[in-house]
Amino acid sequence: MSTTERPRSRPPLRPPTESDFSHRLRGAVVTARVGTWLGVCFLIAFVTGLISHYAQEPNQPIPFPTSPAWGYRVTQGLHIITGTAAVPLLLVKLWSVYPKLFAVPPKRARELAIEVAERASIAVLVAAAIFQLVSGLQNIAHWYTWPFSFRSVHYAVGWLVTGALLLHIAVKLPVIRGAYATPVRDDEPASPGSLDRRGLLRATWAATAVAVLATAGTTVPWLRRVSVLGVRSGDGPQGLPVNRSARAAGVTSRATSGRYTLEVVAGDRTVSLTRDDLLAMTQRTESLPIACVEGWSASAVWTGVRVRDLLDLVDAPRNSDVRVVSLQQRGAFGITHLPGNFADDDRTLLALALHGEPLALDHGYPARLIAPNRPGVLQTKWVTRLEVTA
Repeated sequence: MSTTERPRSRPPLRPPTESDFSHRLRGAVVTARVGTWLGVCFLIAFVTGLISHYAQEPNQPIPFPTSPAWGYRVTQGLHIITGTAAVPLLLVKLWSVYPKLFAVPPKRARELAIEVAERASIAVLVAAAIFQLVSGLQNIAHWYTWPFSFRSVHYAVGWLVTGALLLHIAVKLPVIRGAYATPVRDDEPASPGSLDRRGLLRATWAATAVAVLATAGTTVPWLRRVSVLGVRSGDGPQGLPVNRSARAAGVTSRATSGRYTLEVVAGDRTVSLTRDDLLAMTQRTESLPIACVEGWSASAVWTGVRVRDLLDLVDAPRNSDVRVVSLQQRGAFGITHLPGNFADDDRTLLALALHGEPLALDHGYPARLIAPNRPGVLQTKWVTRLEVTA
């Protein structure tokens, strides 16, 4: 006799809820501690980013200082290091809180409105934070996949992240206080060998330290051997990295031409100098770091003519701003602005040699600008004209 089996009933489909993602390591205790260090990293990156942005502004109400010579090297190095450290911290923090996305919203209108506003602010914070970290890492690697100006957009989103972060801290301050009042050690027993909260936090700090060590060598020379992910390790012509080669800038033929001259202009006075003329002038040697916005930096010994000595040839007054023009005709930094306090500084050179040898073509031959405490993108290579503007 045959029987017909009745189909088993399936549970009704439903959207996931917060309880479906429960894990004993998640919670405010972990989130608050990871979030604190993440906030510190973002705030340091924000402040140092403001410094970098201001240093590149042509119009500065308060002149950017020329000393200490290593100042920009330190601030931009901190910017990149804290940004790198924020990557594992952000990943752990998002893991610890993402089940909150599936929490059932309250039914009362007032509470629902508050919940929606809070989630919207968190969405802005998370999206902006991810954008800053991803675009920053792409900039370090010179991998530009976007049509907009990195500098202006990164700067604007930095304000957005910081504002959203401060708002988030203000809203969550009672939760943060409660979390710090709670011991890190788990209340519930863990199975042998399983990870507890302390272990998770230690693993997070370790991952952050590894991320920093793997990249910090671009700024800290004695870490270069362990910074396997550092995209600028010090390799390059004459032991100095190169961001943009002469070939990429399209200056090779003009830079090596025997017809090269440097024009120094102030009003109706113009002096034209060949490279031999420049070599015949008093040469000065300065040990100055070059530090780029991507975070890499290196110390170098430069020899050349003081910019102030060149300006004296055309009777330019002290504290004169100077327009520096490169042979480079493509790119955003073919023309740069040299403020008067930099032009007058005895350490600011039109460099002709690097480490005692003539400049390599990729380092700006026949002449390049080098000044203390100045972003690398403004240390103009292949200089062909110095024009007093004010």
